Amino acid sequence: MDEQRIEENDRRQEILEAALRVFAEHGFGGATVKEIAREAGIRSPALIYWYFRDKQDLFKEVLGAKVPVVRAVADLAKVMDLPPEEALTKLGQAYFAFERMDPRVLRLMVGEAIRRPEVAEAFVRGGPGRVLEFLKRYLERQIELGRLRPHDVRSGARMFVGMLIPQLAGKLFFPALVEDGLTDEEHLKNAVEIFLRGLAPES
Repeated sequence: MDEQRIEENDRRQEILEAALRVFAEHGFGGATVKEIAREAGIRSPALIYWYFRDKQDLFKEVLGAKVPVVRAVADLAKVMDLPPEEALTKLGQAYFAFERMDPRVLRLMVGEAIRRPEVAEAFVRGGPGRVLEFLKRYLERQIELGRLRPHDVRSGARMFVGMLIPQLAGKLFFPALVEDGLTDEEHLKNAVEIFLRGLAPES
């Protein structure tokens, strides 16, 4: 990677960090590109548009860069041919890393999803939607390789993510859901095993 590319990547990260601070303080509606530029140490707010289409695109990228499960599927080529036990475990571990996520991001994500449906829609497409799209493509690839039996991958992707949500929700919002003491590691191991047993190729 040449020096200019490194400098551009560094500048992009500086803008994302500055945008997170401004969005966290003012919300999506109250934040301005001018304020984000000032926070990032950029003289001209117009420079931000070199890296991001608009404020909504910047907001989506801030959340995507800070949500572990989105980062986990950012480079599909690296995981597309991994065995299902390994790939699904990695994905599940990234899901459960939500609890270690920057609390500013979590508050921002929940607050803006409630207040602004259009922002929530943009995030869903860039975050959870991207994860489901990855899972569909991954499951299709595993069917091609003969590791999984043919099935509707749209349902398969939703089912796997659905198996993880109660554990995550229990740790973040509803402690009563995890009062039985089941750990993330135990639940993930069981979920992957049950999911793959149901999709084992027919002999």
